[in-house]
Amino acid sequence: MLAMTFILFADIYEWFPEKWFDSVIYLQFVPSVLHFIAVFSLLTAGGFVAVLLLTLLTGRIYCSVICPLGILQDVVNRISRWRSRKKRFFKFKKAHPVLRYIFLGIMVVAIIFGAGFIVTWLDPYSIAGRTFTYLFKPATVWLNNTVTPILNNAGLYSASHKNLMQPSVLPFILSFAVIVAIGYLAWKRGRLFCNTICPVGTLLGEVSRFSLFKVRFNYSTCTRCGKCAAVCKSECIDTKNQKVDYTRCVACFNCLDVCPESALSFSPVKLKQPLKSTPEPAPGYAVSTHRHDKNRRKILVTLLALLAGKRIYALKKNKMPDQQKNLLLNEKDHPVAPPGAKSIDRFNAICTGCSLCVTACPTDVLQPALTEYGLRGFMQPHMDYITNFCNFDCVKCGEVCPTGAILPLTKEEKHLTQLGKAVFVEQNCVVYTDGTDCGACSEHCPTKAVNMVPYKNGLLIPKVDDSICIGCGACEHACPVDAPFKAIYVNGNAVHQLAEKPDFGEKKVINDDADFPF
Repeated sequence: MLAMTFILFADIYEWFPEKWFDSVIYLQFVPSVLHFIAVFSLLTAGGFVAVLLLTLLTGRIYCSVICPLGILQDVVNRISRWRSRKKRFFKFKKAHPVLRYIFLGIMVVAIIFGAGFIVTWLDPYSIAGRTFTYLFKPATVWLNNTVTPILNNAGLYSASHKNLMQPSVLPFILSFAVIVAIGYLAWKRGRLFCNTICPVGTLLGEVSRFSLFKVRFNYSTCTRCGKCAAVCKSECIDTKNQKVDYTRCVACFNCLDVCPESALSFSPVKLKQPLKSTPEPAPGYAVSTHRHDKNRRKILVTLLALLAGKRIYALKKNKMPDQQKNLLLNEKDHPVAPPGAKSIDRFNAICTGCSLCVTACPTDVLQPALTEYGLRGFMQPHMDYITNFCNFDCVKCGEVCPTGAILPLTKEEKHLTQLGKAVFVEQNCVVYTDGTDCGACSEHCPTKAVNMVPYKNGLLIPKVDDSICIGCGACEHACPVDAPFKAIYVNGNAVHQLAEKPDFGEKKVINDDADFPF
């Protein structure tokens, strides 16, 4: 599962079809829940139901063999155990139920009220997705570009150079910081993150109280040697009292492998105790439910940029040439949400910022948002037309989105979905400022919403027909004026609209039987 999930984000050659994406992501819990809320169909978004049923049967198998973040933690912990000289790496630790339920409550409230920016930082799949996108995929591209010349020189041309996506430094830093923090907990304490912070782990832990199959002690054969607790990465086996905390057990079965007396079993019915009953807890032993003050993980995002945005632009203008100091700043009422999002509010409420669409986008126009959506949409993808433009025929993002935040569109639907409207700023255009020909925006417009009309001195200047504009950003990307003073830019629609179908005129009939004139 870890390998397949990684391939989804690092498939730089696009070897795997979209249906393969669905089969891997279907069982990811939070994306499945959000997808169900979006489409209300158990057939296409019922993976979370399957996970719940599986948990009722076998406990938290999801956390051990399906969740990519859980498996990543196991990899880190396995390396830690290899390097450690401790004979007993783990031991039983008390649970932190109050802390767990607080994070679970935050997640439930966030999903109910559409606070996608909170879900972004608590969903384990999304955390793993951003790790793959902003850390592992660039490493994959770098390795590919290093090996490609060597293979080409040897006469092997199956590999080719790939452009390296360069997202803003803040998403990279935050993704790195989060995965390092989780990795540190895994290095020291195994699945501490899963059993203290992760709301999915807490929810499935409560469901696993009622699971049919559980790891159980056979009190008549157990010698309380403690070997099972020493390998329990959830630190949930109390050998002293011969108990297992099923809400924290992730069903890794390490304990079954090491028990020399076979005193632990994974069974559907409670073993009979003919020799002795369950021992009473040792004196003085009690489960503590005190609160911890250590988990104050508040990420300071882009407050400085929000407060000082226009001042930064003003400083930039002061350094520009004199003929460009009168350029007007691009004023956007709304950012541009991906095609299939329907509206910005809907998108922000459902998207978890897993970044699968970012890594799947062939033109890299989808980039993680910083201040574009405000705090509510931090790290959720937006259309960054400075990086590139949206391919007219591409519908990849809707095909791979696991939550339904980006609904799939046909090419015909995509051609008429208006993400925003192009706005022309004559005062910024090089035709106006430099008295020279340009027309790059018109040449790149796929719907011909930007036409060149007579201006003066034999020059032509752009004119926008926003009724057929779809907001793909081809004009904004092609404009030679530096941002944020583009002569033409896309002002996003808060709610996506339907553009009119462009009239390309009658198609000319070409006589195929005629000879070429040269």
